[in-house]
Amino acid sequence: MVLNKHQTQLKQTENVPAEGTVTDTGTVFSDSVHESILIPANVGFVGCGNMAQALLHSFIKKELVNPSCVIASAPSDRNLSKLRTWGVKTTNDNNKVIKQCDVIFLCVKPHLLRKMINELNTLEADHSPLFVSIVSGYDLNTLEEMLSVLVHAPRVVRTMPNTPSMVGQGCCLYTLGTHTSPADSVAMNSILSSVGFCAEIPEYQMDAACGLAGSGPAYIYAAIEALADGGVKMGLPRQLAQTLAAQTVKGAATMVLEHGKHPAQLKDEVCSPGGTTIAAMHSLEKNGFRNALISAVEAAALRSIELGSDK
Repeated sequence: MVLNKHQTQLKQTENVPAEGTVTDTGTVFSDSVHESILIPANVGFVGCGNMAQALLHSFIKKELVNPSCVIASAPSDRNLSKLRTWGVKTTNDNNKVIKQCDVIFLCVKPHLLRKMINELNTLEADHSPLFVSIVSGYDLNTLEEMLSVLVHAPRVVRTMPNTPSMVGQGCCLYTLGTHTSPADSVAMNSILSSVGFCAEIPEYQMDAACGLAGSGPAYIYAAIEALADGGVKMGLPRQLAQTLAAQTVKGAATMVLEHGKHPAQLKDEVCSPGGTTIAAMHSLEKNGFRNALISAVEAAALRSIELGSDK
């Protein structure tokens, strides 16, 4: 990863680790692949909404960045005031972030991105930051074209994180742009692994990943709420019902991730012949439970494609 002349090189391992698996669908690394590294560069955030806060909180918690080396910008103090309590420098001037930082996270709303970039000043020739976009709908080709007005051959990474990154249980998929280097890939994986699961995927899979992992937490929150409502209907106190619902979802997810069994097998192991669970599963099937989830992922992915075509 190339930083400017005032910064030192990121510490990184010499080779791609054996624990990583490389397939034709992308590169997946485990959390233990890279050492935790302190990023010696200045890190910038343009936009400070929920997703930016989730990422930054995770980076600081895992001690990957020194808060004093972070600069965040937003048009108002609504979110910036919170970041200042973390020790982060803030500004209302996006140009300060672009000029002073070596890794820049673009976290603005999709409809604001082009206007924001058009208002930035051209960078000096010896300053070529790594731009990391979390903006939905903008593909690498478009991002590179837009950012080329600021710097020649911009180094761009497109990412798709989700909000559980705030508690270190997120997913973050990323794909590398034309002008990035293998060192950028190693650095991105080391940084983004701090949010939970991290994987490099081909760009054509990004919209599907958005429909599943990007929007997915909302589906699960709705499921937890509905399960808790069911518990309340059948006589449980609200707080207990909500805790049981959330813990049940967490436990089931952990079983899938740690046991390596297919979800259908795990489901079958709960369904005793003639028991309560198989009766419940029949009710879910009659009400289109699985069809509803498949359709939700499809709808979100298609909307992500629409956002890209509406630019």
